[in-house]
Amino acid sequence: MTDATTRLSTEDVNTVYGVASDLGTSVERVIVGKSEVVQLALVALLCEGHILLEDVPGTGKTTLAKAIARSLGCSFRRIQFTPDLMPSDITGIHYFDQKTQDFAFREGPLIAQVVLADEINRATPRTQAALLEAMEERQLTVEGETTFLPRPFLVIATQNPVELEGTFPLPEAQLDRFLLRLKLGYPGEDDEDEILARQEHTNPLDALQPVVTAERLLQMADALQRLHVDPAIRRYAVRIVRETRNEAAFELGASPRASLALFRSARAYAAINGRDYVLPDDVKAMAPHVLPHRLILSTQTRLRGREVEDLIADVLERVPVPIEDEPTSGAAARTPSARPAPTASSRPAPTASSSGDESPWQRS
Repeated sequence: MTDATTRLSTEDVNTVYGVASDLGTSVERVIVGKSEVVQLALVALLCEGHILLEDVPGTGKTTLAKAIARSLGCSFRRIQFTPDLMPSDITGIHYFDQKTQDFAFREGPLIAQVVLADEINRATPRTQAALLEAMEERQLTVEGETTFLPRPFLVIATQNPVELEGTFPLPEAQLDRFLLRLKLGYPGEDDEDEILARQEHTNPLDALQPVVTAERLLQMADALQRLHVDPAIRRYAVRIVRETRNEAAFELGASPRASLALFRSARAYAAINGRDYVLPDDVKAMAPHVLPHRLILSTQTRLRGREVEDLIADVLERVPVPIEDEPTSGAAARTPSARPAPTASSRPAPTASSSGDESPWQRS
């Protein structure tokens, strides 16, 4: 990777694209027919952001989290959240060591690079709150002593939105710390048949091997901070978030943390699709996954049966999309919003260095 003072090079973009493709291929050996969800999970990895997997039981939430962890050369811990789980059970505890006649710190499972918080909404609010400092500041404070968490640090939490008995809804402060909320949904008929075929004799999850090291992942995450974002597109992301605060259907709009999340995720989305610049389409593609869990619907909106995803779509329709100027090469002007965003299964090979026509969104 080139140094931090230069703009992200084509070589760096090709590296990010290649590693993302390898990771996607590895995870999709286990997760069938969910290319878009896998691609979005890779976005969170490159942003060093946390993922909330929310869906009904049996759709592969825990399997996806394990497949991601096994595809990375990172330390992995799984925490099964239950109502009797205490904060010290996940953060660690100081105990008196009789051999040394002194107090020692026993690390909890939260001190790892990839942490699976399974059924996070089954723990009490007190235990859920133990994650707040770790998720935002990448550190833990136990009895006045601060322990810095290793990089990368990724929390993949799962929850069942249907079964509410014995659960504790995540507070808004906790939800706001998740970069993305993803839903897998039921597979199609052919995909479900393929799942059975792949697991007829063995579980493909057992055969997964790391395809990227933690150091390499960190290099790519740091390099993404140099990926070019036109000021007009940056302002477009801000206006989308601000529009949620003006929307009467929302009792609480998205915070500035949501603006940062939308900006960073759009940048990562562009990179894993082989571009060294961000399009308005990248912002529009990420908004339905970055914003909904950060918004609170008003009482009247809930009574009318409106869904937050539909309201986000309305916001995206209202906010004007920035338009490209005429390219310097003489090519016809294009409106990026009219061009569909590529999916993980149809990603083109990186072409930043081979095209003779520079997109206006590439210009500094």
